[in-house]
Amino acid sequence: MAPGTGPSQRVTTLAAVSSLAGAVWPELPERPLLLVPLGAVEQHGHHLPLATDTTVACAVAEAAVDDLPAALLAPPLAYGASGEHEEFPGTVSIGTEALAGLLVEYGRSACRWAGRLLVVNGHGGNLDALRAAVPLLRSEGRDVAWFPCAVAGADPHAGRTETALMLHVEPGSVRLERAVAGETAPLDEVLPRLREEGVRAVSPTGVLGDPDGASAEEGAALLDGLAARLAGAVARWDVDPGGRLRG
Repeated sequence: MAPGTGPSQRVTTLAAVSSLAGAVWPELPERPLLLVPLGAVEQHGHHLPLATDTTVACAVAEAAVDDLPAALLAPPLAYGASGEHEEFPGTVSIGTEALAGLLVEYGRSACRWAGRLLVVNGHGGNLDALRAAVPLLRSEGRDVAWFPCAVAGADPHAGRTETALMLHVEPGSVRLERAVAGETAPLDEVLPRLREEGVRAVSPTGVLGDPDGASAEEGAALLDGLAARLAGAVARWDVDPGGRLRG
């Protein structure tokens, strides 16, 4: 063992360390902020990959992590609660109860060494699990919150917003020539039927919105906005009763 590298000595000044997966434990900053992307494996129409929500959550967290002091980007939690999409092949859902349990145990373990934990959520179907797990962790004295990768005025699923983001983040995975519109009515109009019967009953294409007009340039602007909003929310660290980081 080299001098000065004993197990009790930690390196706390390596600002370049931003990836938990690529780090070794002596490099980690003391009590870091841990960013955990949370996504899903579910259909995204004819043109977007099943991992879209995970990819977007990872991109938002990665775009913000270097601007956050003592922050680490964790490997993603790639499965979520996607029961509303299970009529489409490829969807894999672990459900709200299992996801909530996973988040609780993840938080209890990670907060043994992380000062704060922020779940960066890319899938709306995960909200019930987050609203159950995060307040529980906070009631246990752990400084945990979640942040939604949400864009004001966005279409709900696999429409222009997500298509633009994916054209910027992972363009090779987008089959733009296969893109077709889906149900374009406002979400609040179709939500009762969607909850009762699933997405396929509302939109046979699996799309809620219209991907037409999406561009990588638009996606870059959307990603920049989400990352800036995340960084600003972390700086304020104002958590609502449901565990959501305001901002």
